[in-house]
Amino acid sequence: MSTKLKQFLLDSEAKAFDLDHRQKIRFNIGKYNAAVHNGMQAYEHHELARERASFIKTQTINNLDKYLVEFENNFTKRGGKVIWAQNAEEALREIGAIMKRKRAKSVVKSKSMITEEIHMNEFLEKNGIETVETDLGEYIVQLAEQRPYHIVTPAMHMSKKDISELFTKKLGIPLTDDAQELVATARKLLRDKYTSAEVGVTGANFILADIGGIALTENEGNARLSTTFPKTHIAIVGIEKMLPSVHDLDLFWPLLSTSGTGQNVTIYNTILTGPRQPTEKDGPEEMYVILLDNGRTNLLAKPEQREALNCIRCGACLNVCPVYKNIGGHTYETTYSGPIGSVITPHLAGMEENKHLSFASSLCGACTSVCPVKINLHNLLLLNRKQSVDEGLVDKNEKLAFKFWVRGMKSRTMLNLAPASVKNFVLRYVQKDTWSKRREPLVAAPKSFNEMWRKQRG
Repeated sequence: MSTKLKQFLLDSEAKAFDLDHRQKIRFNIGKYNAAVHNGMQAYEHHELARERASFIKTQTINNLDKYLVEFENNFTKRGGKVIWAQNAEEALREIGAIMKRKRAKSVVKSKSMITEEIHMNEFLEKNGIETVETDLGEYIVQLAEQRPYHIVTPAMHMSKKDISELFTKKLGIPLTDDAQELVATARKLLRDKYTSAEVGVTGANFILADIGGIALTENEGNARLSTTFPKTHIAIVGIEKMLPSVHDLDLFWPLLSTSGTGQNVTIYNTILTGPRQPTEKDGPEEMYVILLDNGRTNLLAKPEQREALNCIRCGACLNVCPVYKNIGGHTYETTYSGPIGSVITPHLAGMEENKHLSFASSLCGACTSVCPVKINLHNLLLLNRKQSVDEGLVDKNEKLAFKFWVRGMKSRTMLNLAPASVKNFVLRYVQKDTWSKRREPLVAAPKSFNEMWRKQRG
């Protein structure tokens, strides 16, 4: 059993029986689910929208090479610079080089899961560069020295009381139960950071091939501020975020916001097509887009599994997943948690160390039913399981157990050889640390069907 699997099992058990944690998550996810249900009423044919989105994303992923080159050509025409990064190390090296050229001492960063994926904050801090999260949820978990709990809502696991106590400890303000006062405190502290930072860093919700731009969607305006005041803007984007045309946003922006937060569309929606032009009054002097692979082409090379790259990071699958709601986001110890994280992490970060995530599922299919781009998530979990077995990444004891089971099931003589008492002894040993910890142990019948059949037939 790998170290990561052992830790996962320990953390899962602790969180599943943490009643305070479960209460907070059920309350917060319950609010989102109610909002999403109301938001869906705006759609006359939601299923048709999902089918359209699925078709567009699938066609795009199947022709990704063409669209990436088209994006680069159009983006560079307006003075933008494209950097291709095969992995996190290459991306961080390029980011470090830009920071050195700009003599950057501080960076403002909008919410971006891909920067979490490459551990950018830690890299910059080691190089003496202050990195400030400007999304309120991200700012809260940064203060708490934690990783984001949820793709859309990083601080979902914290109550208003938890946040107040954190602000008192870290920022020295009096305890308060006024949410507006807490937001105002964060806003006041962050305002000066925008104007003093040399570099702004964002991700991107979508890459737009036909106009050579990136699309950002947000509710707080922090991404706009992070890309307006600093003289340099770096957007770090996974290559799978591609859309063929700016006109596709009329489908994808509402689908993303409604599936994630229940809004018809988020408050701030921005398209950036390069650095500030001569006729423009604001914006960065330089803009870089780092196109990151980091294992995505591993998925692209698998025709049966590449549909996972269709994901638009709405978080809907997390909100309906019974496993996620019980063990929480931090238990996964990965950038992307929940069903979609369990599907893509083994391909992005290694199957051997992360295969257990694909087994941490009830396969109920709730995730598949809510996915706005109709990714067949529960089937992809099964395909990951199959791949791990095909690659021989199975525990030795498990291999041995199945070997004996196969031999026994193929031979009636062997199956009848051991009496029920011996079978039950073996079953007790096999189940003691797994099934029997929380359930009544499985037991063999006193007589097999074969024995009863022969007795009845004489």
